[in-house]
Amino acid sequence: MNIKVKNVTFEKAMAIQPPKRKKLRKPSRLFQTLVRILSIPELCGAKFSYVKEDMEKAGKGPYLILMNHSSFIDLKIAAKIFWPKRYFIVSTWDTFIGKEWLMKNIGCIPTRKFTPDVSLARDMHRALHEKKTSVLLFPEAGYSFDGRTTTIPRNSGALIKKLNVPVLTVITQGAFLHQPLYNNLHMRKNKVTATVKCLLSKDELAQKSPEEIQAAVDNAFSFDDFAAQYENKTVIDNADRAEGLHRLLYRCPACNAEGYMLGEGETLKCTHCGKTYRMDEYGRMHATVGETEFAHIPDWNDWQRACVQQELLDGSYRMETDVDIAMMVDFKALYLLGKGKLVHDEKGVTLTGCDGKLQCNQAPLFTHGLNVDFYWYEIGDMICISEKGRLYCCFPKDKRVPVSKARFAAEELYKTLKANLTK
Repeated sequence: MNIKVKNVTFEKAMAIQPPKRKKLRKPSRLFQTLVRILSIPELCGAKFSYVKEDMEKAGKGPYLILMNHSSFIDLKIAAKIFWPKRYFIVSTWDTFIGKEWLMKNIGCIPTRKFTPDVSLARDMHRALHEKKTSVLLFPEAGYSFDGRTTTIPRNSGALIKKLNVPVLTVITQGAFLHQPLYNNLHMRKNKVTATVKCLLSKDELAQKSPEEIQAAVDNAFSFDDFAAQYENKTVIDNADRAEGLHRLLYRCPACNAEGYMLGEGETLKCTHCGKTYRMDEYGRMHATVGETEFAHIPDWNDWQRACVQQELLDGSYRMETDVDIAMMVDFKALYLLGKGKLVHDEKGVTLTGCDGKLQCNQAPLFTHGLNVDFYWYEIGDMICISEKGRLYCCFPKDKRVPVSKARFAAEELYKTLKANLTK
């Protein structure tokens, strides 16, 4: 996938006005049918199937549809399950760049990831109650990095209660393995399934508090694709299955060095100490020599998060890197601005650049996480921050910089500061 880009000066980019929120119109039945038709080849290749649970209490709709986000096949799965019913899709800002007309016809509602968006809640309410049309929402906001749930905002329960429509969940299994983000979006041949469930009826919503609704959503979004792969003995024998794995597993458990891991073929090697791990066809890691510290990839990832937590506790956490800067402000293009420096510490994320003209800070309590991505639009690993309706996409020049570590740090810092505020 690519995105339309344009080189502009900082002054010209700042003069661009964000687009005004447009009135919602129902998704085009023709365009949603085309999406359904175009989805058939990949879904057939993945031998996709799904089951339904507790749907008798769902009623006729419209529904709020909550789906886990694993790979690009998710939208094709939704098209299979819900066609010919029309539904809106809450989509990230970047998907509209260069193709606003198309996305509007498909039924997409734009939002800025990891940015408070009151207008989105209003649009969702209008879609459900004025247009009488279901809304598909990915509450995790971004693709899963390790086949498990990405952090879900703590205000989701309150939003769901206000929307006041039955809540359906679509939880996939195998979609992450089909096209994991760390693997440069290479597609694998494995079976993909989904469970469609009425999580909460309208009567149940009325009886439950926002906290109870939040707990129900958290419970529904509890999965581990790597664990399921091993338990079900799902074979992924692609020769490049560990390519890019260093984006996720950036810290060596043998020597503790960061940024020296390299995933190539079916192996992950630390170029600092030389220790090498092989990823088998069931997604398990095996040291070629010596102890295997973490056979299960999510366990390795949890250890990395714990290391970040400790750095935050002892005050040593700091990420500083030179970056290339791009800006999203309208739907016409991604604007390339030039070079800068990104610093992430306990004060939040600070971006400077464009010969001193750009000064931006995103405070740690601005949002519950940090918008980071691997191999974003085939440009590179990316950290994105927001200020006054503008999104700044930062691409570290040093390819060893682990953007996933920045996500861990932002999430842990937010949780700590939030907890301190409630004491």
